[in-house]
Amino acid sequence: MKNRVRELRTEAGMTQQQLADLVHVSSRTIISLEKGQYNPSLLLAYRLALVFRITVEDLYCLAENKEQEDRENEEWT
Repeated sequence: MKNRVRELRTEAGMTQQQLADLVHVSSRTIISLEKGQYNPSLLLAYRLALVFRITVEDLYCLAENKEQEDRENEEWT
């Protein structure tokens, strides 16, 4: 899932380790999130949104994935 973690982190002047410490995960988790290789738990998404003072919806680019999600849902039916 595409997200704005790297963009927001760099705008805030934070390192990956600093962000990881704030949300209680490893820096490897932040790296994976930024590369789009990891979808976070709801709790982690909420913590990230709190750090950046935005909504979870603003943190993740859900609209861009709608077409892909629709295709995946069709495969299940």
